[in-house]
Order: sequence, then structure tokens, then C-alpha cells
Amino acid sequence: MKNLGTASIAAFRQYVRAAESAGADTTALFTKAGLDPTILDSDDGRINGEQFQRFILLLCERTHNPTLGLETGDFVQPGSYSVLGYITMSCATLGEAIARIAPFEKLVGDMGTTELAMSQGCIKLTWHCNYNHPTVRPQVVDNVFASWITYARWLADDTTASPTRVYLKRELPGPELEQAYRQRWNCPVHFGADKDTITLKQELLNTRLRQPDPLLRKTLEAHALTQLASLDTDTDLISQVKHSIQQQLMHGITRQDMVAETLGITSRTLQRKLSQEGVSYQKLLDDVRQKMAEDYLLNSDLGIPDIALRLGYSETTSFHRKFKAVAGKTPGEFRASRE
Repeated sequence: MKNLGTASIAAFRQYVRAAESAGADTTALFTKAGLDPTILDSDDGRINGEQFQRFILLLCERTHNPTLGLETGDFVQPGSYSVLGYITMSCATLGEAIARIAPFEKLVGDMGTTELAMSQGCIKLTWHCNYNHPTVRPQVVDNVFASWITYARWLADDTTASPTRVYLKRELPGPELEQAYRQRWNCPVHFGADKDTITLKQELLNTRLRQPDPLLRKTLEAHALTQLASLDTDTDLISQVKHSIQQQLMHGITRQDMVAETLGITSRTLQRKLSQEGVSYQKLLDDVRQKMAEDYLLNSDLGIPDIALRLGYSETTSFHRKFKAVAGKTPGEFRASRE
């Protein structure tokens, strides 16, 4: 059986609010799912993924509502996304907020992963659901997309903002219900698709949000990275090193000895441990630099020389050469291709 990981209490609360609104006996649902109601008292807690899936299944059976997931999107709040919700609130544009989904969505839970792609002037957000129960899975996908759309409209302070199209792997839950999707999302919805995907016009990325706060965003992202490091089940060492590198790069520093010091080990020990993981410090530095470079180019007005300096390059030409080797484009070409 596939390990469903964990889910944040913040994400779980959204379903509890929906259950209460539907008049469901939440105490009975908690008991049958093997959950203690007092877990709702914790803002930082997490629950077992199998229990979360079980709770959603019980709620589906209790309500007999084929569009339950669609309607639970009405109960989304910034807190539903844990610290990611507050990061997106502090972003300047919708594009900046969308770019934060994939790196930090694990904080919300292990329900699925997001893939972002650009094609012919459109943004494609594809969500790969990890939940496998045939009744639960389509409801979870509906919930994620409905929540994204509702929350994006709130962030942009625009109730008319809509995707261009939505593609769902699920089969249509009865012809009479198709209109429910189109009315809520104000766009064509295609069922029986190969992937669960939302497409957006690229110009929507420039939509200004209501509460931009770049300093708060940086603080929240640093906190989020710390939380991610504690959740990473693959290798805590690599997560910790990447986090430390990112913190240094915010000050234009790239010293391996300082990274080792933050971990309480020597630089030589760090090299040996990374070698055992099959990576090098330089590889991790390159990865973090590239990710931060793309973020600066997409979501800031910083000049390319300033970006190079922030990322610890002594010369802008070195930044150009390294970036092009990875992305296949110069930083300027990369930025222009996204406009």
C-alpha cells in the first residue's frame, strides 16, 4: 500500500468546517476515523494520511454529495495552507504566489504534488494526487482546484478571475452536475482527461495582490524552510545544507565552512557526509543558486548585476555563463521569455 504521509491540521480543518456546515455529526466522524477531536487545538500538528483519507471517505458516505470536493473549496482560508498561505498573502503578484506552491506545498500535506509549466502564452498547473481511494481521490482533486481558484480570487480581490480551462481525470458526476463546475469556475471544464490541470492566461500572473510585504515574505519563507527540513524524510542533511546555503545567499555569501558550522561539524566532515549521500557541496550550491536566480528573474525587478551580486558571484559574466549552462538561456533571455 502506498504511504500517504501526513496532512497538516490546517488542511484538515477545511474539511471539518465543511462537515459542520453540512450538518454532519463530526464527533462520530472523528471516532470512526480514529482521530481525537482535540487535535484541532493545535496549529502545528499533523495527522496520518490514511486517517485523513478515511475521514474524507466517511464524509462522502455521510453526505452522499457527488460534488463535495467542489463545495469544500468555499471553506478555504489563508490558514488552510499553513505558513504557505501567509507567504502567498505577502507576495506582490499572483505569479509570485503561484511560484510558491510547489516548493512549500509539503507543509500543507502529502496529498499530492504540483507541476508548473508554460506553453503558448498559458500557465499550466497540474496536480498529481497521492490519495488512491476511488471515492476519495476525485473529491480531493476537486477540493484542491476549487480552493486554489477561490483563494486566488480573494488574494487578487477579484471575484471574476478565472482559469481559461480545467481538465479533470475524474468522469463527469452526472450531466446535470456539469454546470455546477462551470458556474463556480467560470470556464470550460473537461472530464476524463489524462491529467488534472488548470490553465491560466500568462497575463494573470501580473495581477497585483492586496497585501504585498516582501520583508514579511522573506521571514515566512525562512520559517517555512526550517519546517520543511524537519519534514523531509529523504535526507535531513541535504535539506539542512540547502537551507543554510539559501540563508547565506540572501547576504551574498557562499562559504562552505560557515554552512558546516551551522550544522555543528567541520567542513571536512560535511564533505564526507555529502559524499556518502552521493552529492557535493558545489552541486547543492549550484541547485540553490539556480532556483533563487529563476525566482528573482521571474518575480522581482532587480537588475541582473544585482542578482549576480546577491547570489555571491564576483562577476556578472560568471553568473551569465553558469545560468545559461543550466537553463539554456541567458538570464536576460529567460526573463524576456516569461513576459
